[in-house]
Amino acid sequence: MRFSKVTLQGFRNLPLVDVTLAGRRTFLLGANAQGKTNFLEALGYVTALRSFRAAETRALIGLGQPQAGMAFTVEHENFGESRLTVTLNAEGREVMWEQGRVTRLADFIGKFPTVVFSSHDNQFLRGSPSLRRRWLDLSLAAMDTSYLTALQSFTRAVAERNILLKHGGRAVAELEAFEHELATHAVILVAKRAAGLAELNDFFHAAHARLVPEGETAGLVYAPDTAAATREDFATLLLKNRPRDTLLKSTERGPHRDDLDLLLNGRPAKQFASEGQQRCLVIALRLAQAAYFRAKGGVTPVLLCDDVLGELDPARRAKFWASLEGEPQVIATGTSLPAADGGWQVLLVEKGTVGEPAV
Repeated sequence: MRFSKVTLQGFRNLPLVDVTLAGRRTFLLGANAQGKTNFLEALGYVTALRSFRAAETRALIGLGQPQAGMAFTVEHENFGESRLTVTLNAEGREVMWEQGRVTRLADFIGKFPTVVFSSHDNQFLRGSPSLRRRWLDLSLAAMDTSYLTALQSFTRAVAERNILLKHGGRAVAELEAFEHELATHAVILVAKRAAGLAELNDFFHAAHARLVPEGETAGLVYAPDTAAATREDFATLLLKNRPRDTLLKSTERGPHRDDLDLLLNGRPAKQFASEGQQRCLVIALRLAQAAYFRAKGGVTPVLLCDDVLGELDPARRAKFWASLEGEPQVIATGTSLPAADGGWQVLLVEKGTVGEPAV
């Protein structure tokens, strides 16, 4: 897949952008805070109809603007040349493409895959478990609508149970109903996370091996919050924890507390990996996500590299380019032109405008 034309209006600080992307490598050049990341954010929105910065819809609409519009022409392995349009306003969003108006996320998520490489990815190792769960949930949901359905249902059940807990948990019958629902979907999530992470681990191990010296190994390990494996086990756990949850007014155990660990040479990477090793690990993680999308969906994702190539030394940067499979489109940002890696279309970003630099 590749983006061939991008039109944005009123998206963050980009009042009007209308550019044609040529070839497989585009570099957005400009100083900080000019709109480079905002441009990537718009492209990344088409994967799961959400910002990779986890921003709410109203934050994506330009200051003082009633709405924001995005239009993309995409060359796609399965759909040919497709045109997507997204309109964001205070009430929500409207998404249109050749198949018609998109009314359910499950009908759209993962159809147009992108993978974002960001300098903020280094927080992945030492940040909160929610960062790692978010990555895992997006990776699995984008390729498996049954996972998305279970995740949405589980999240609603937890929210409803928490509302009852905040009222003292007196409605026992209602609590039991939501706990039954919660336990049913928890089993599905845990099973699919274990299986999905095993697949992702194979891609991660292979991607990391292409980036580092021979002898270094990496792995992903699922760290579920509880050993409960059946619906009955989860229901029993929730019943046992009900007094404590009522006191805390929150559901404290379950898949919404799961985590995953990154290993380097068999040891926890967040404790033993150097800065350079951490950088290679998170890049390998994104490459694994791209390989997983390609294997499961048959579509080569677009790689959105937000100010990360400049952080790599020449040797690591060469290994990064050599590690790419399937000739993906790469759209990168930076404050200075990349080293002579060749073949870049350069677009200048300045004060919210994006265009070809003056000759």
